[in-house]
Amino acid sequence: MEPLVLMGDEALAQGALDAGIAGAFGYPGTPSTEIFEYVQAYRDRPVYARWSANEKTALEEALGMSFAGARALVSMKHVGLNVAADPFMNAAITGANGGLLIAVADDPGMHSSQNEQDSRYYAAFGHVPCLEPATQQEAYEMGYAGLDLSERLGLPVMVRLVTRLAHSRAPVVPKPAVVPPRRPVVSDPTRYTLLPVNARRHWAALAARWPLVAAAMAELPWNELRLAGRRLGVVASGIAHNYVMENLEGEEDLPSVLKVGAWPAPRDLLSRLFDHVDEVLVVEDGYPFLEEALLGALGHTPKPVHGRLDGRLPRTGELHPTNVRAALGLPVRPTLTAPLSDLSGRPPALCPGCPHADTYLALNAAMATHPEGRVFSDIGCYTLGALPPFRAIHTCVDMGASVSMALGAAQAGVHPSVAVIGDSTFGHSGMTPLLDAVRADAPMLVIILDNATVAMTGQQETACSGERLLSILRGLGVDPAHLRVVNPLRKHHEENVRILCEEIAHPGLSVVVPTRACIQIRK
Repeated sequence: MEPLVLMGDEALAQGALDAGIAGAFGYPGTPSTEIFEYVQAYRDRPVYARWSANEKTALEEALGMSFAGARALVSMKHVGLNVAADPFMNAAITGANGGLLIAVADDPGMHSSQNEQDSRYYAAFGHVPCLEPATQQEAYEMGYAGLDLSERLGLPVMVRLVTRLAHSRAPVVPKPAVVPPRRPVVSDPTRYTLLPVNARRHWAALAARWPLVAAAMAELPWNELRLAGRRLGVVASGIAHNYVMENLEGEEDLPSVLKVGAWPAPRDLLSRLFDHVDEVLVVEDGYPFLEEALLGALGHTPKPVHGRLDGRLPRTGELHPTNVRAALGLPVRPTLTAPLSDLSGRPPALCPGCPHADTYLALNAAMATHPEGRVFSDIGCYTLGALPPFRAIHTCVDMGASVSMALGAAQAGVHPSVAVIGDSTFGHSGMTPLLDAVRADAPMLVIILDNATVAMTGQQETACSGERLLSILRGLGVDPAHLRVVNPLRKHHEENVRILCEEIAHPGLSVVVPTRACIQIRK
């Protein structure tokens, strides 16, 4: 078949489509967004694809499709897996009926994230088999074969991508598309009903057959051992294998290399590598997951193991060919360096004409006489309010935390205590803390920035905007007298400052909704 030039995200999605998924679920978040968007643009046959309210609901919806006997793909970024952790941790106990692929895109180096956590730890924690592609072709093949593997093992399967693979392109040779027959809907009422009496039995069964799962994962073709020199053995997973092989091209004294593309890791291949070499270097983009497993609780092995833990590789951040080359003990290659010292810094900024800019100008004016006040922000474009020229916010921790933290701070005596949250983030994780705030009638102000889209990740649709958002707020119990809608335009600045000051002075809960569409949508 003709090759396609695809990003890693797109390759995985194409593989899942060609393997016959009936639906895709997800919540946008870089670097995973393009997985879902690629499915959403698919037109060859009907595939359900609509953004979910958050990652937890996305995984539960995909689990429901698997329960019904159809194949499903769910995608999210690494911190989104935190949100989906509740169903994820139970999904291996319920098992999968129709193939269930959980695509998680990690962000080593934190290019667009608040941490660089490694999702392989979740896979180990939840007893979910994990595949890790090294190339776009492997991302496609894992999307294609991962659904078969899920049905064969009766378990969900995670595919872990990292930013560099997710967002780089390469030719991908597809396979013939299939439309697998639907499996029967689960008829055993105990299988997905995790009452303790059922859960204990299913958990024991999973633990008993886990050695068989590990054996099946070890035999997958994405694990490959190449024995060569005896001085050094390299264990490389995912995209880090590319960095190793790039540096070894043209070298005469080649180390032995074990490429690990699946977890549980292949113990037999690891044993053969250790028996053959004097010392081992573990190269993996993310946390020292395999390195820690090899070292064990005592932190040492019969032969030295090097990697992120002993400083051979950087403890944090992304790997790249240069720092991998140094870890391999190879001489530094000559490079050209452009003089950049005379260039001005270009920090990220809100778009010209962004409605959030006018909201922050009004908020700063309203807070000017309250130096003891604090503004708790959330995840979105508006987080840029932390930077000049606004310097308007004091925190940004995770999705929905603005409302929760503002509530806790208000009850501790902080005044004004202000939360700033976007319409999509409010639908994702802001409703439940607002319920707490309503019940307590907490002395705080919540500003919900309604720009009618999920702007930060590319203008995806939002579930909470316009009249629907206002109806939700009224339904949650927000006092209509202190539910105010403003138009964040410069010509309304004085009026908006007045309204914010009035609601800051209110001794209970107030909600102000600045409503103006994202400037990119207007374009």
